[in-house]
Amino acid sequence: MKSIKRRLTFHFSFQFISLFVCILLLLCAVFFILAFYLSNEEIKHDFPSGTLSLLVTDTDVTEDHAVIPEKIQKQIVKENMWYQVINESGKVIGEVNTPEGFPDRYSVAELIQMEETKKLKEYQVVTSFEKFFDVPSYYVLGYENDLRDELQNIYEKYQGKLPNEKEQKDITQEIVKNNASLQILNSTGHIVVAFREEREARYRPLELIGRKFEPGKYDTTTTNFYDKKTGYTWVFHTPNRQHTDIVNASVIKQIIIVVIVIAVTVLLATIAFAVWNAFRYGGPLLLFTSWLERMGNGNYSEVLTDKEKKRVFRKNGKVRFQYRLYEEVIKAFYKMAEKLSVAEKERTKLELTREEWMTGISHDLRTPISTIQGYGHMLESGQYKWTEAELKEIGETLRQKGEYMVELVEDFSLAFKLKNQAIPLEAKPLEINQLLQNVVLKFVNDRTIQDVHFVYKPLNEKVLVKVDKRWFERMLDNIIFNGIKHNPPHTTIKLSIFVETDFISIEVKDDGVGMDETVLENLFERYYRGTNTSEKKEGSGLGMNIAKAICELHGGHIIVRSVTGAGTTITMRLPILR
Repeated sequence: MKSIKRRLTFHFSFQFISLFVCILLLLCAVFFILAFYLSNEEIKHDFPSGTLSLLVTDTDVTEDHAVIPEKIQKQIVKENMWYQVINESGKVIGEVNTPEGFPDRYSVAELIQMEETKKLKEYQVVTSFEKFFDVPSYYVLGYENDLRDELQNIYEKYQGKLPNEKEQKDITQEIVKNNASLQILNSTGHIVVAFREEREARYRPLELIGRKFEPGKYDTTTTNFYDKKTGYTWVFHTPNRQHTDIVNASVIKQIIIVVIVIAVTVLLATIAFAVWNAFRYGGPLLLFTSWLERMGNGNYSEVLTDKEKKRVFRKNGKVRFQYRLYEEVIKAFYKMAEKLSVAEKERTKLELTREEWMTGISHDLRTPISTIQGYGHMLESGQYKWTEAELKEIGETLRQKGEYMVELVEDFSLAFKLKNQAIPLEAKPLEINQLLQNVVLKFVNDRTIQDVHFVYKPLNEKVLVKVDKRWFERMLDNIIFNGIKHNPPHTTIKLSIFVETDFISIEVKDDGVGMDETVLENLFERYYRGTNTSEKKEGSGLGMNIAKAICELHGGHIIVRSVTGAGTTITMRLPILR
């Protein structure tokens, strides 16, 4: 029982710990997915700044050296950008794809100018200042200015008025060279003039501002110039090499979708876990329920059907994994089934024996009762003249029949009390030689017993046993009388005593007809009578059962050996009083 308790405790603890670890890992995965997603969104909103924040995170900086992962270096080169890490002395301690002619050390003025203008030579730059473990570093990511200077020259050349037809042709030629397009908007956002392509009929108020803060979401980059004199806004469109094809959906909406997917995954995993648990623990319970139902119908011999055995056991006899948790329970069911089956067989056998005894005792009681009733009617009728000798004979017959009936009832009562251990023992130390001698003399001096020879072999020493004299003599009487009743005339019955270490053996041996295996097997069964049905010998069938119960009540036991035609030996072993 302790084993299965430990196994159940370990199994459920391991199961819930595993579930906890899986949920924890799943939450960590969700966290990293969201972090990665938000990082991508940041990059998409502002590609240079987002990229620089990732570079700062992945760059390992010491006081005089910066290690940039090779994978990031390849990505910077692919995007046609350059990257530098500058220490507090102005020295470049790490760089990738830096254009020729760029300094490897910066002065204070150069750094201040770059920070203020966000430009270095012909490149636009984004910068970041970080301090790790008291080591300050300055990070610079440069990229091409997307033709801003050329576009500004076009704007400055024709600003202050709307271009005429000739100027429009000249503007068209110049923007074609730069692979750009131009739209001139009034103060309300409506397009007044469009060169090459009319993308929008009207711009919404925040549309151009949104393009500036989220350049990665559009396929063109807008460069805007506002003309104070005319109130017009010049909007140049150039191809956006940083554009990514993404769905125009808010970050919150995307997060909600991710959360829903994760929630559905967790739900499905929980359902699968519940189904697995139902299969794991419900299957054996259904198995036990079906067995209990069969047991309720009195079918104790069949614990499992053939189909159920195939489900529970492998071909090599071992319990399958699904039922291994309940291996002790299944074994306990088998043991209980065996006990119930044996008990059922014993009960059936007892009922059969009882019926046989009731039939026998009814027959035995019917004979003396019939004799008593017959003599009673004869005496009551007054039709007969009885002599004194006849009346004496009738009285003797009635007494014998009455005594026999009383004996039957007393044996039945005694057998019941012995079975329920309801007989108090008044055990006292007695000398075994004297005790057995008195029992043998009682049979020798009994004139009703003829043609039976008794032999008694006592011990050469005095040995004490603690017994109840009354019941002890009853035990010996039953055994000796059984040998007299079931053997032919001139049978010799020999009583012997043997001393062992802690026990004394009393042996009653006869040279009579012996017993066959059936009689020997049922000798001590209650209500069993080993006589042939054709014999007219009286008896309750309880004598040997009573003898065995009395012996066991004294802490001993009986051994019987018999061979058909060669006699019987009954040995009673009792503890010696020390």
